[in-house]
Amino acid sequence: MRAIQSNKEFNDLVKGGKPFVLDFYADWCGPCQALLPTVTKLAEEYKGEVDIVKVNIDKQRDLASKFGVRSIPSLFFMKGNVVKYKHNGMMSEGAMRKKIAKIA
Repeated sequence: MRAIQSNKEFNDLVKGGKPFVLDFYADWCGPCQALLPTVTKLAEEYKGEVDIVKVNIDKQRDLASKFGVRSIPSLFFMKGNVVKYKHNGMMSEGAMRKKIAKIA
C-alpha cells in the first residue's frame, strides 16, 4: 500500500479515474495502527480495481486540512474528487468491504 507524499500525488490519484480510499493516520495513533493490517489486506485484494492509500496527517497537513480531518483514523471513500462516504474511528473489515463495493 502506498502513501501519498504530496498534493501532486493526490491530484494524480484523482485524475487516474479509479475509485480510491484515503486512510488518514499518524504513526503515534494506536487505533490507526490497529486498523493498518485490515487496510493493508484490502489494498492488496482490491489492487487494480480500487486504490487504497495512506495519508500521514503529520506529513501532509494541507491534505488533512483540505478534508477537515479532526480525528484519526479517518477513511474517505472517493470517486473522482467526490467523497462518497466518510468514516472516523475504527471500522470492521466487513464494513470497509461494503463501502468499497459501493464505490467500485
